[in-house]
Order: sequence, then C-alpha cells, then structure tokens
Amino acid sequence: MNDTRRLLGRHALVTGAGTGIGRAVALRLAAEGARVTLAGRRAEPLAATAAAMADGSAFAAAGFDVTDQAAIERGLVAARAAFGPVDILVNNAGEAKSAPFHRTSLELWDEVIAVDLTSVFRVTRAVLDDLKARGAEARIVNVASTAGLVGYGYVSAYCAAKHGVVGLTRSLAVELAKTGITVNAVCPGYTDTPLVREAIATIVAKTGRSAAEALADLTAGNPQGRLVDPAEVADAVAWLASPGAGSINGQAIVVAGGEVMAG
Repeated sequence: MNDTRRLLGRHALVTGAGTGIGRAVALRLAAEGARVTLAGRRAEPLAATAAAMADGSAFAAAGFDVTDQAAIERGLVAARAAFGPVDILVNNAGEAKSAPFHRTSLELWDEVIAVDLTSVFRVTRAVLDDLKARGAEARIVNVASTAGLVGYGYVSAYCAAKHGVVGLTRSLAVELAKTGITVNAVCPGYTDTPLVREAIATIVAKTGRSAAEALADLTAGNPQGRLVDPAEVADAVAWLASPGAGSINGQAIVVAGGEVMAG
C-alpha cells in the first residue's frame, strides 16, 4: 500500500476538529485515506474544515459537546451512520483559561477539568466497544500538552487537567494492551493556534506589552525560538494512528522543539 494512504478505509473521530490542532489533524488523517468525523460544538468551523477535505471524507458532527454525555451519544450515532464504527479516536478538544492560583475560582477549575480531562474519559468510554472490535488496528491518541509533563504558572487548572490526560493515557495503555488497542498522548508546546493567539491578546490587554513581546515570552522556552506549527502535531498524531506504530503504547510524545525532553 502507498504509505501516503496508510489509513485508507479507517474511521477517525477527532474532537475539537474545527480549528487549530484539531483541524490540522483532521486534514492530515483524511489525506492518508481516513474517513473523518469532525466533532465540535460550532457548525461553522466544522463546515469550513470539511470544505477543505476531499468529497466524502468528512462528516461534520456539530453540537458535539464533550462535556455533555447525551450530546456525545447523539453525535456518535450520527457518526456511525455515516462511516461505521470508530477505529481511531483523537481526543483533542480543550481550552486553556488562565488565572493566578489565588484567583482561580472553583467554577473555572471545574470547567477546565471538565473540558480538558473528563471529556477524554467520556468520549473514550463512549467509543471503547468500537475500538475493541477493531483490535490491533484501533488507536487512541490524546492531545495533551507540555503542561501535562511540567508545571507552568497561572494555569494550574490546565496543568492539572493535562497531567491527568497523560496519566489516563498511561493507565489505559496498560489496561487495553492485550486488546491490541494502543493509547498514546501527543504533548505540544506553544502552538500557532487560536488559543495561543487569544493568550497573546490577554497578555497584551493585562500588561500593556506589545503582541511581539508577548509572543517572545511564549517562545522563549523553545530552543528553536518559535511556535509549533499545527501540522507538525498532526504529523505525530498520524504516525501514532498508523499501522507501523503498533508497538508504540503509553507514550507521551513531545512536540516542542526541545523545550521539554521526556525521559
């Protein structure tokens, strides 16, 4: 088989697929032959992503709120009707609200944990029977963050959630190993996404610094001195989803230019 079509005929579900890393992942998986369910709350960005893909390769599951179990179940019914059981799950949906710890309300904490961590539990549980039926060709890839491996100030809820995603990844990798399913995490550093652009705007608004200065702060920890390209994260996800990654299990793959070196 041509290596560029190594996911031909597979059904991939990508949460948060309308923008940023999720959009890049969806486009890459479709380019490798997968049929992709684009899951997200907002219809417009999902439709734009679908329009950038080949005809018949995308199904837009709008209203797919990863914090709402009923919405997840409705979305999966529609996704299975479109493309059959799910073979590849990419848990990408997330948010990165920031605040000093002493100003982190319980409401902010609960929201970030629900979106960034509990959603991975919810969606994975909902598709697990599909994945078990696929066996050795089934893949779970969780988009975590370098914040799941180290600590950063002013994002305690986000760091806690992403550490939880890495821990859940490792636990599931062990528990599901005999089924053939592999479970891995990708941990990007600061990536050129709407979330990071919003973070830069917040820094500018709160500190009066320029956007260039805020960007320099965010990229200072990356030895390459730049933001990660979403396509680079998508490359890592596509590799983990591929048949050749069958022995890669329980790993947290860092995509951050050398900022964090996982041991």
